[in-house]
Amino acid sequence: MMFKSLYVAGSIAIHFHPARSAAVLRVRSPINAIPFVGVASSSVSPSNTNRKMADKLTQEERDTQLHSLLQNGWKLQSNRDAIEKEYQFKNFNEAFGFMTRVALLAEKMDHHPEWFNVYNKLQVTLSSHDVNGLSKRDIKMATFMDKNFS
Repeated sequence: MMFKSLYVAGSIAIHFHPARSAAVLRVRSPINAIPFVGVASSSVSPSNTNRKMADKLTQEERDTQLHSLLQNGWKLQSNRDAIEKEYQFKNFNEAFGFMTRVALLAEKMDHHPEWFNVYNKLQVTLSSHDVNGLSKRDIKMATFMDKNFS
């Protein structure tokens, strides 16, 4: 077989065979030793395969829960079913601290915001991709952000 090396580190080399879609791992060993050959899968499995899909907001939930967020400065995006808000902090350190607190919750919820930060400003967009719109997780995330904004 003809292999093309992609990466070599220490005693492990990753090779790719053009006729196959999987990378092949070879452990480099001393002369006369039998090398270990294994196949690395080309697909990545999610860390939590039992993840529950988000519940898309019902019209009643939109009227009640979403309404309170809109009263607090969140805006509906015009091009998709999402909400957005801009937060302004005293400095970058406060903005980054806020983002860190939100990131910890996002990891626990497995629900990550789209955001853009420059110095003391943070622009956030929330939408649930698995339901192609707003979900209860977006409401929880937005409520958490508003409560933790200083």
